[in-house]
Amino acid sequence: MLVALIAHDRKGALSVRKENREAHLAYIEATGVVAQAGPLLDDDEQMIGSLVILDVADMTAAQDWADNDPYARADLFENVTLTRWNRVIGG
Repeated sequence: MLVALIAHDRKGALSVRKENREAHLAYIEATGVVAQAGPLLDDDEQMIGSLVILDVADMTAAQDWADNDPYARADLFENVTLTRWNRVIGG
């Protein structure tokens, strides 16, 4: 099942994002369940959140992935939502 993880960073947390980016990207590669991903940007093209499409067995697996993301462990996010997603267009 595909799950969209949408996360918004805490205000003023860009340094937390940058400090944990390498670990976050390594986690994505190591887990092998990310179909698509990228940062959300503000008008100045600064990273302010994340959109991650997970390909997992169920919502429990999606929540487990989200909870163990280095960004989440570093308390980067103000909020995170997990929603089942149906790919209609694209890969």
